[in-house]
Amino acid sequence: MKISGIKTFEINPGEIVGPGRTWLVVRVDTDEGISGWGEATNSGAGSNTLIKTAIELITPDLLGEDPADIERLWHLMFRRFSYLGSRGLPTAMTAGIDIALWDIKGKATGSPVYDLLGGRFRDEVRLYANSWFEGCESPEDYARAARERVLAEGHTALKLDPFREMTATHHMFSDGQISAAGEQEGYDIVAAIREVVGPGHEILIDAHGHFNVPTSIRLANNLFEQSNIAWFEEPVPPESFDALKQVRENTNAPLCVGERLFTRYDFVPLFRDRLVDYVMPDTVWSGGISEIKRIAAMAEAHYIPISPHAVPSGPLSLIASAHAMTSVPNFYRQEHGMRAIPIQNSLLSEPMDIANGVIALNGKPGLGYEMNEEELHARAT
Repeated sequence: MKISGIKTFEINPGEIVGPGRTWLVVRVDTDEGISGWGEATNSGAGSNTLIKTAIELITPDLLGEDPADIERLWHLMFRRFSYLGSRGLPTAMTAGIDIALWDIKGKATGSPVYDLLGGRFRDEVRLYANSWFEGCESPEDYARAARERVLAEGHTALKLDPFREMTATHHMFSDGQISAAGEQEGYDIVAAIREVVGPGHEILIDAHGHFNVPTSIRLANNLFEQSNIAWFEEPVPPESFDALKQVRENTNAPLCVGERLFTRYDFVPLFRDRLVDYVMPDTVWSGGISEIKRIAAMAEAHYIPISPHAVPSGPLSLIASAHAMTSVPNFYRQEHGMRAIPIQNSLLSEPMDIANGVIALNGKPGLGYEMNEEELHARAT
């Protein structure tokens, strides 16, 4: 079997991902009529147009190759743009094709991808809810949404960024500070949620790397003491492990980072220096199914749970991640965006089985799902 073509579909998923953002789906075709689907979606307006171009540039290098040689082809793709830097764009490009190659291998052998990865460690993949708080402004709004949207769907864990003052500078670090009023609002929102969901529900806080070291320490400790949060995510921007270490040494709350780290190499300092309690690589952003399995194995050797990031992406990001997490022992929870489920399902041959806070894969060969090409074309950018 040989790779005969690669096609990309950049689509507009609508307002659920924000202005200018898209999703990027990849199809790898073979000369034996088997095609595999993958996803290369990254965040930020314009990102997926760049990744799409990178896939078009590398396609001639892959034509005629055996799609079964996933490990060798992963390295070929990853190194293709290494002089630009081997993070972000190259890893998302690699992931889109890597996921499709696993889909092809599964279809060719009649096996679901998780069987090719070592078989099942679990039958269902536990989820935590994100993107459930649309339209919320007051603590009361958040409490009501947690009851009506999260608890009603059977979730036992949720995530949010309660510091609404920082929304205007989302993912943009300036001085790393927050006003006293904005800080207190965040505490009040989390306290209101805790009262509704009860003591056993896990509340995960995403700081989005907005804060400096002293602010991160204060926020994490106060939230942990007041509302018993399950983790404080990305307390500081991802560029400085030294800053993360300082936060680590002065906080009681469990820490989680990793969505803006790429490949196993970026995770080495986290494990070596014991900087986190959880890691959350994005299956697409970090380099695909092949790479997240490697990161999971590294984390397992340090007894650290892995909890993949998956927002705001299309359905294959979640499905590919679920296959990988089905097969690893040290899995905690998989992120998913509740608002995205209807459009994600509209892009698939059949809806995902998401209920009571878990996703159950369908057991069919490969990823188990075909893409709805009519819908892909209808949503093309």
